[in-house]
Amino acid sequence: MDAATLTLFVPACFALNMAPGPNNLLSLSNATRYGFGRSCAAGLGRLVAFAGMLCLASAGLAVILHTSELLFYAIKIVGAAYLFYLAVQLWRAPATTQEAAPPPAAGLFALARQEFLVAAGNPKAILIFTAFLPQFVSPAEATAPQFAVLGILFLTLELVAIAAYAYMGVHLRRWFARPRGQRLFNRGCAVLLAGAGAGLLAARRA
Repeated sequence: MDAATLTLFVPACFALNMAPGPNNLLSLSNATRYGFGRSCAAGLGRLVAFAGMLCLASAGLAVILHTSELLFYAIKIVGAAYLFYLAVQLWRAPATTQEAAPPPAAGLFALARQEFLVAAGNPKAILIFTAFLPQFVSPAEATAPQFAVLGILFLTLELVAIAAYAYMGVHLRRWFARPRGQRLFNRGCAVLLAGAGAGLLAARRA
């Protein structure tokens, strides 16, 4: 791929990666509860989902998403329902004092599964790979290698976003060390997740 195309792609892609969506919010919340390392490791579940979407887009199967209204709305409803479920869980999460024992460490697989399901259930994320990435693919060249380059760059920048939000979450944990602060933070995140779920329900196909 030529340098001019990549010069346009990288900053636009990184802006999408850093946008405060449901997955980034989840990384932020996980870091405040379980620490930087566990939050970053859980983010690998998100990368697995995105890698699958990239493969679908590269294979041309993403056309189904645009042509099948039933499939689009099924993905949207399931994704929104899962975000509402996470919002309820976070709203009800117990707060602890700084001196008390930290919350029981959730299994890494369970946290990664959360990240995977949130990413896989977000049709907006799917549309990024079916509408955004193809704009940077030249039809005059082989598409598979171009998708591979763009996909690797996207996943690398997404990993940077995971680490950035986890890092912010670690510092927020210091700010919200008291139970009242933890409760306010958890419920604020719950409201934002519920808002993201409502946004999914209101989304229309491009």
